[in-house]
Amino acid sequence: MTRQNLTNSQVSLPEFTAVAGKIGLLSFGGPAAQIALMQDELVDKRGWISQADFLRALSFCLLLPGPEAMQLATYVGWRMHGVRGGLIGGSLFILPGALVVFALALAYVKFGQNPLILKAFMGIKACVVVIVVQALLKISKRALFTPMAWAMAASSFCAISISVLPFPAVVLVAAIWGTLVLPGAGHPARQMIKGSHSTATISILLAALWAAPFAMLWLFKDVFLTKVAMVFSTLAVVTFGGAYAVLGYLGQTAVADLHWITAQQMVDSLGLAETTPGPLILVTQFVGFLAGYHAGGIGLALLAGLLTLWVTFIPCFLWIFLFAPHLERLMAVAWLARGLAGVTAAVVGVIASISIWFAGQIWFAAHASLALGPFNISLPQWHSVDGLAFSLSAIAAILLIWRKWDILWVLPAMALVSAAISFL
Repeated sequence: MTRQNLTNSQVSLPEFTAVAGKIGLLSFGGPAAQIALMQDELVDKRGWISQADFLRALSFCLLLPGPEAMQLATYVGWRMHGVRGGLIGGSLFILPGALVVFALALAYVKFGQNPLILKAFMGIKACVVVIVVQALLKISKRALFTPMAWAMAASSFCAISISVLPFPAVVLVAAIWGTLVLPGAGHPARQMIKGSHSTATISILLAALWAAPFAMLWLFKDVFLTKVAMVFSTLAVVTFGGAYAVLGYLGQTAVADLHWITAQQMVDSLGLAETTPGPLILVTQFVGFLAGYHAGGIGLALLAGLLTLWVTFIPCFLWIFLFAPHLERLMAVAWLARGLAGVTAAVVGVIASISIWFAGQIWFAAHASLALGPFNISLPQWHSVDGLAFSLSAIAAILLIWRKWDILWVLPAMALVSAAISFL
């Protein structure tokens, strides 16, 4: 049986669950690296979803509030096994990272940061740079099919890298631009996936589960936890543009407005979230945990962290089950299909920007800001290059690109090499 002849029904639920679990365990490095991992595991290696469907689904998830990589994992699971597959795909993408974040948060408040663990994470981050570049090369070959699409990718790269244009605005402009100028007609609407009729029921249930903590907290008159639920529920609704769009809102609210944590703790939260598996938006869990710890110790910290997870991720499932059944029908509309193609082209530019930013943060200790009118360019200071990080990325590139090693072995190997060098 060839890849092209594979259908959703020919992939068993246990087989899909195993691969979803692997993705959840190895989803380091933020959304770009996670999308790269799903591209490799689901499209390139197994052909469980076509490249065109994968890119359309990615564009669709970018238009929703919340973490696009987690929602993409949920959508792929739903396509393959209905509601059960969606719940499995999304949950396994979150749970490994959530458990790690709880462990790191406990260690953080009790022991501070361990230098040896941070060096191990350095090896992982150096490897992630290579994974993101791989994603950029693979997706650009398939998404940039006309000179206009290349122009859109370049424009989005500049908009994200050197201007103050927010990510949601970039997506909106790309969608309008694609609708007006990109070629192509709508895709023929296909038969609905078996079991998708139950998405209406699960959507109602998820909405009720999302609202349940508010009712309980109102009965117990817990002001602090009610505030936690309100803040992170609002975040789940208003932060379009994925995990990176969350950070500005979260920093302003948790640090400046509510004084739950300090600015340095916010930086530490982001650093730990970037070096653990799962969506980058797990930074909210760490912030909720620290807020609870400062307000009432370990017990309240654990409760606040769990509540944060609940009100942050339940809506992510809700958006997918509510809108995904209509994606194929919407894609049959020509102008919508062109709009999503525009978003896909813009995504290439965004991933390129993230690749350069992430590599700069890993390889260089210092950066200088260059202002050119309304534009602001961050330039690495070459004298501050981190030889170890650069060497680790080079080794990871050899293993992943030249030797074709599986990421399952390369990530822990790079962590061990980095920790061993630090120890010696």
